[in-house]
Amino acid sequence: MDYVKPEQVLEQMIQSGVNKAQLSIKDLLIRGFLGGAILAFATTLAFTATAQTKLGLVGALVFPVGFVMIVLLGLELVTGSFALIPLAVLNKRVSVGKMLNNFLWVIVGHLLGCIAYALLFYAAVTNYGHIGDNAVIQTIIKTAETKTNGYSSIGMDGMVAVFAKAVLCNWMVTLGAVMAMTSQSTMGKIAAMWLPILTFFAQGFEHAVVNMFVIPAGMMYGANVTFGGWWLWNQLPVLLGNFVGGVLFTGLFLYFTHRKKDAAALSNQSKAA
Repeated sequence: MDYVKPEQVLEQMIQSGVNKAQLSIKDLLIRGFLGGAILAFATTLAFTATAQTKLGLVGALVFPVGFVMIVLLGLELVTGSFALIPLAVLNKRVSVGKMLNNFLWVIVGHLLGCIAYALLFYAAVTNYGHIGDNAVIQTIIKTAETKTNGYSSIGMDGMVAVFAKAVLCNWMVTLGAVMAMTSQSTMGKIAAMWLPILTFFAQGFEHAVVNMFVIPAGMMYGANVTFGGWWLWNQLPVLLGNFVGGVLFTGLFLYFTHRKKDAAALSNQSKAA
């Protein structure tokens, strides 16, 4: 059977968290670099599709290609790990220090990958500055300003909004990582992953790794955004919101409902014996 039952998926989630926490710094940096760059590719693809069709939903339909590549290649995406490694910690198979080590070095890798892609993308689509009206470049600049100045302009209400959007985003993103485990076939994994990723992107929620590309890229291209504004009004609250959304609504909720079923099944087997 191609379908993997939820109880078995839960075990895969825990083991995946263990495997990720045990990676070397070299592997975390390389896989984080590639994960960030590939998601940046997907972001500009989505912006291109939207610019060409004038339909945001079309951009959302194609954006999941990046997530699919990352998962199928076994690369690192810190937002997905937010639901997996904490479960390994909960099961005492990984230390908190190992979990934080993964998060730190993968984020560093993401930043390096996103910035590298931003530089190459600018050179490619503007002929190294000789074309000034590229639609995607303008979209990136506007998006970077909206994701920072748009929130800061309304004060604490903006902080609440960006945090809420981050929670909702990673609820779906981590579901994408878990849904990939519900199938043993490549096509099944792709179809299962596609649904929640499309859902988050189409609604404009906040994803930390996408923003590690969009905001610094916008700053490079001329957006009116400061380094402090990037981190205070977006990157830090989005990372926190992504963590809460992933660990709570996907990781812990699935763990507690399916773990109890496993325990009950073992108890019934013991009584029968």
